[in-house]
Amino acid sequence: MKLQPLGDHVIVKPVAVDKMTKSGIVLPDTVEKEELEHGEVLAVGPGKFDHGALVKMTVKVGDKVILKKYGPDKVKIEGTEYLVAEESDIIAITE
Repeated sequence: MKLQPLGDHVIVKPVAVDKMTKSGIVLPDTVEKEELEHGEVLAVGPGKFDHGALVKMTVKVGDKVILKKYGPDKVKIEGTEYLVAEESDIIAITE
């Protein structure tokens, strides 16, 4: 199934990020649920209209991003979970 976001929405595949303490203990994802979401952009909408002009998207397919924890909507399609977010829910692009 191909997802095509509308407006200034993006489709992001969540990526689990392991957290390690200073002593080398890896904390599972369930320990700190208030952390930001990390993911990879799979699809990008065309942008949104502002005063009649199309404002193009800053992010592109393949970008690694950090999103607000409660900004994006979670959807499950064919057993895979995706995040659908507005571009304003993206805090940063990482390398």
